[in-house]
Amino acid sequence: MSAENLPTRSRLVHDALRAAGIAGEIIVLPDAAATAVLAAEALGVEVGAIANSLVFWSDGEALLVMTSGAHRVDTAALAARLGRGKIQRATAEQVREATGQAIGGVAPTGHPARLPTIVDEALAEFSEIWAAGGTPHTVFPLSYDELVRLTAGTVAKVD
Repeated sequence: MSAENLPTRSRLVHDALRAAGIAGEIIVLPDAAATAVLAAEALGVEVGAIANSLVFWSDGEALLVMTSGAHRVDTAALAARLGRGKIQRATAEQVREATGQAIGGVAPTGHPARLPTIVDEALAEFSEIWAAGGTPHTVFPLSYDELVRLTAGTVAKVD
């Protein structure tokens, strides 16, 4: 699908990918894939290869955690590892304000401003990972190294 035919939020993601030199194409799924399990089923990949974009709130700012779909984020352990105060789930309003995207479709890029980002080290196990493309119906492939570079993320254990 050409970028012009993508939803507005996905066009922003597409443009950010191209600016970063990432060639993965955004695809539109027939059904929403707002969870890692749904995305993995739609794509025919392991759930661990889905890079969930989870937005948290910590120390007065949004924190994006790119985690393997096979993991749950241990917020207390992650806060201790990062030397941060309490990490808690962002509200739907905070997610939209920080990313310009809705929960279930948050991409690792295409936000109004760069977010501090943590990238789950477990995603390195996969040669190809999939992330949301700005809406619950859009996804794109990239490598682990591309994800870390794209987000300027800090690699960490998140579970």
